[in-house]
Amino acid sequence: MLTEKRVLITGASSGIGRALAVELARRGNRVLICGRDREALVEVAATAPDRLLPLPWDLRDRAQGEHALQVACERFGWLDLLVLNAGTCEYINRAEIDVELVERVFDTNFHGAVSAVQALMPLLRAAPSSHDARVGRPRIVGVSSMSTYLPLPRAEAYGASKVALRYFLESLRIDLLASGIDVSVVSPGFVKTPLTDRNDFAMPFIIDADEAARRIVAGLERGDLHIAFPRRLHWALKLMAALPLTLQLALTRRMSRS
Repeated sequence: MLTEKRVLITGASSGIGRALAVELARRGNRVLICGRDREALVEVAATAPDRLLPLPWDLRDRAQGEHALQVACERFGWLDLLVLNAGTCEYINRAEIDVELVERVFDTNFHGAVSAVQALMPLLRAAPSSHDARVGRPRIVGVSSMSTYLPLPRAEAYGASKVALRYFLESLRIDLLASGIDVSVVSPGFVKTPLTDRNDFAMPFIIDADEAARRIVAGLERGDLHIAFPRRLHWALKLMAALPLTLQLALTRRMSRS
């Protein structure tokens, strides 16, 4: 069971990250909650001050990773679970490519996650469980997206960043097998968060962040390497992705605004 673990979550000031931090604290884990919004982190920590510890950290600033490592080492000594949840989304309209927009999205969704793994890997390797499979191996968890299943309109930046994150983590999983560290990828569909509140299109099968957190925890307790929800949307998109490219294009073109 996922309890009495030492956890660090990025992007924990709102949305899925916040809900997951609260759920893990409720189950008896100690959680370092990270994000750019210091006030929001303090507010989250106040819900369980003995379990939730705020750590302001802008993943786009690599120098802050050294500070995060120092704080996590002082507070915990090691990590059992690292959750890479920090993310952002910007859409490309009318096929007008904006390089700065793409860089902003990648800086948070991909480069920031990679920097966090680099900074905190020593604490995952230091976990006693990495040397004793009977007590559960330490784990890296990356929150990707179902948008990685197939190309979608306006999602050139967001989708590409999440594909990059998924591929990075799935390759890392192979290379960490001998180190006693597992890697899981989470592929949520639409979850009601401040980020999706900005969307101006229909979001089928949308669920709230608390439900998303419960499903992630359930998947981790099963030891799932891939956690996808809701299942109806998962299978619908997988089916579309398996279609011949001409049919796939005909279907996704209907979503386009051009």
